[in-house]
Amino acid sequence: MIRGAVSLFKQKGFHRTTTREIAKAAGFSIGTLYEYIRTKEDVLYLVCDSIYEQVRLELEELDVGKGTLENLRLGIAHYFKVMDRMQDEVLVMYQEAKSLSKDALPYVLRKELEMVGMVEDLIKGCVESGKLELDEDQCHMLAQNVFVQGQMWGFRRWAMQKRFTLEEYIDLQIELLFAGIIGFEKQGRTGGVI
Repeated sequence: MIRGAVSLFKQKGFHRTTTREIAKAAGFSIGTLYEYIRTKEDVLYLVCDSIYEQVRLELEELDVGKGTLENLRLGIAHYFKVMDRMQDEVLVMYQEAKSLSKDALPYVLRKELEMVGMVEDLIKGCVESGKLELDEDQCHMLAQNVFVQGQMWGFRRWAMQKRFTLEEYIDLQIELLFAGIIGFEKQGRTGGVI
């Protein structure tokens, strides 16, 4: 149902897509569809939950407490791969978030912050093990940056995917990220002079 709805939302937009069309795309009768959802907005909840669940499953496989840079690299790569597999869902979620009611939007935003928190936990594990020297705000900002870089693969696919394979994109983003962290840490130890 989610894939069919996402395809329709991409083609027609959220408001012009009918629940009857969503049911047809899912291979359901309209009555069966209403056993799963009450409103079209519920489909956006399902899209959000689906993205969250995939990120959680990928990052859950890693030992967050391990606190190694290799574990952080793997976590970033796993997250980017989820964003690749679900780029249509992520794109629709952001495009149609404006269609959510003021009661529904906080749920979606909370799920997004929880996903950022998963990345942040990987970074904090590296801090706790002494592999990185970052304070809490820096860990949070770094996690936000990683999160957005993962989404960029889908949001800017018209440019990125013409120039890079997914693996090249992941490798380059991780290389730039780690070079930035090392430069930042050096700057902190030398009083702002690299």
